[in-house]
Amino acid sequence: MEKGDYLDLYHQMVVIRLVEERAAELYQKGEIGGFLHLYIGQEAVSTGLISARRPEDRIITAYRDHGVAINCGIPAKLVMAELLGKATGVSKGKGGSMHMADVNLNYWGGHAVVGGHLPIAAGLALGDVYAGNKAVTMCMFGDGASNIGYFHEALNLSKVWNLPVLWVCENNQYGMGTSVERASAVSEIRQKAEGYGMPNYRIEGMNVIEVREKALQLFEEIREGSGPQFLEVITYRYRGHSMGDPERYRQAEEIKRWQAHDPIGIYRKYLMDNGICTEEELDKQDELAEQEVNEAVEFAQSSPEPEPEELYTDVYVVEEEW
Repeated sequence: MEKGDYLDLYHQMVVIRLVEERAAELYQKGEIGGFLHLYIGQEAVSTGLISARRPEDRIITAYRDHGVAINCGIPAKLVMAELLGKATGVSKGKGGSMHMADVNLNYWGGHAVVGGHLPIAAGLALGDVYAGNKAVTMCMFGDGASNIGYFHEALNLSKVWNLPVLWVCENNQYGMGTSVERASAVSEIRQKAEGYGMPNYRIEGMNVIEVREKALQLFEEIREGSGPQFLEVITYRYRGHSMGDPERYRQAEEIKRWQAHDPIGIYRKYLMDNGICTEEELDKQDELAEQEVNEAVEFAQSSPEPEPEELYTDVYVVEEEW
């Protein structure tokens, strides 16, 4: 990577953090409604993974999707407008927090039903096989989804049909308020891929460079015909499962311990220790990110609400669009 590439990864991570922090504030003020699942603490996962993909590779994820949207190239202002339910949002204000998508960027959403998007990922990959495309579908999901029937059905068929899928479990230690140990019969989620004869790996998810390097390797292997592979990424969310989470299931000491390994701080130190960037250059990126997010909030707050007629649009796909 060139210096600009390293700085871009840092910028993306800081923008995600600031978007999520501002979203939490706006939610408390009543400007954001419904559910809100923040990505704070997990920024290195999607940033590292998506930096390794090619434009033709498809990305699909669950409901903790704001950071993934930004990494896929959706501007922060469109993400923020969607959170506020405005017509200028990436989903025209009709999807909200959990349903951000832009198929033109090969970002296929944001899905609210736990595990429900895994069969869709298998279908996307199957379509690419039929079309003769050399694309990889990357499907991201939480540890809780690995206990859902969709998970096993999708993994099984992806292996039966040798589909080009990178299954990525973002193991942030908790499925809603239940720890992995209390809900999973195996201690490592990656072990579940063994039952389908699928290559599987487990990596540290607080280090964006480590995530990126592993993703580059797996994307290439799958693209060359290895079939589906499974990656478990160990990470941690610093906030609750959603904004209404009282967080009684974990101790403050645990959160503090993980915060000492903040992914943005780890990457910032890496860049300076290796002489890639100076502190001044990184401070400048912090300033640019803050300006970008401030402008995003202003854009969202000043944008119009969707018109009532929007209730009847985007319900069906018009055949000529295919």
